[in-house]
Amino acid sequence: MCGRYYIEIDNAELSSIIAAVERKEDVKTGEIYPTNIAPVLSSNGTMTAMRWGFPKFDGKGEIINARSETAAEKNTFRRPMMEGRCLIPASWYFEWEKRGSKKIKYALAPPDNSPVWMAGLSKIDHKTGESLFVVLTRPAWSGISFIHDRMPVILPREIHDEWLNGHDPVGTMRRSIEAINYKEI
Repeated sequence: MCGRYYIEIDNAELSSIIAAVERKEDVKTGEIYPTNIAPVLSSNGTMTAMRWGFPKFDGKGEIINARSETAAEKNTFRRPMMEGRCLIPASWYFEWEKRGSKKIKYALAPPDNSPVWMAGLSKIDHKTGESLFVVLTRPAWSGISFIHDRMPVILPREIHDEWLNGHDPVGTMRRSIEAINYKEI
């Protein structure tokens, strides 16, 4: 997954999420970039504001994504995988297809145009006390692999509680949404 997604406040469900979080802290809407403060459904089931990205060990830059296939094994993600699973709401996410020297931007969302709920991992930055999140990714569904070889782990509503509170996060991720609609923008 590339490093951007979009929150459209005209969507009733997303608008109510934004309103609930903004009572506590300002969050970004529209196009969300790494290091922005965005709404996240935390591991305890409450909507909260978190900053997108874990700091890299060398202090230079941010880690914004984690590979779902290896997150449980990596030191950076092992603990958040056990106790910091979260969900990131969005209207759609973006990817860019490389066509020669051009980059073509696409918006991608579930076929029913419902909000995208991306599986994520969260933690508290011990230096700043700030809540942080990363997006879990997986190999792209074959129908969009021409755009990009990775996509976020998008979880259907019926397994949200299982993701946040279950004991088999790897198994839960295997039941992520495959088919995605896309449109060039």
